Amino acid sequence: MTHSLNLSLRVSALLLSLGLATACTSRPDDPGVEYAPEMYDPIPYEPLKQTNFNRVNAFGINERMPPIATVPRGKLSYYDHIPKDSVGVAERTLRNPFPYTKANLEEGKVLYTRICSHCHGEAGNGQGPVGLKFKGVPNYAAGAYKTMNDGHIYHVIQWGRNRMMPHGSIVNPEERWKIAMYVRVLQRGEGPDALSKLVLKGPASTANDSTEMTDRANQGPVGQAQANKASETPGQGGTVSPNGSGVTHTPGNK
Repeated sequence: MTHSLNLSLRVSALLLSLGLATACTSRPDDPGVEYAPEMYDPIPYEPLKQTNFNRVNAFGINERMPPIATVPRGKLSYYDHIPKDSVGVAERTLRNPFPYTKANLEEGKVLYTRICSHCHGEAGNGQGPVGLKFKGVPNYAAGAYKTMNDGHIYHVIQWGRNRMMPHGSIVNPEERWKIAMYVRVLQRGEGPDALSKLVLKGPASTANDSTEMTDRANQGPVGQAQANKASETPGQGGTVSPNGSGVTHTPGNK
């Protein structure tokens, strides 16, 4: 009995040592022996994980192309259905659904500084570090650029123009509109200082603009910043959607 027990202990110790020798290796990329590997590499296909060749889907990958003419859930307002080369249509049909409050303008300034100023410059004069190197970046306060409305600016942000690459995947629709607001400030040729001046002067200072400037301190309640409405004068409501389709959408809550 004692001999059998000793033999069993010796066999167990031998197996344990073999297991440790197998698990411990000098190769730094060798994971050794994995317990229940299905916990790490599941048998079902996962779209964001690729470990083996997928024999079911095309090209052997787990992810599949979305059906043609479909829009990802929650991304409807990312597309206004206006072609890239139809900026004139955008000028006539797109309307900024957000009021020109101090808070919206300041947010637009932050977004512009982070995303646009390296080319267009802090003052909107095309003198950013990248703009100086590649040249040809426009001055917002000169020529036809001075009269671009919100819809024009929004469309160019989404689709790009000339050497400017599309930024539609970088900034969502709400952010595009707020950047457009701040570009309207820079169109005055006074740089970032024009923001505070416009807020102090109030709506009368932008009487000739296509959009209204209102100071939050003197503005009546507009409810969710009228995010689900659009009109010729943002902040006063309306029934025409920003995408010109006649159906209103709420940015951030499509």
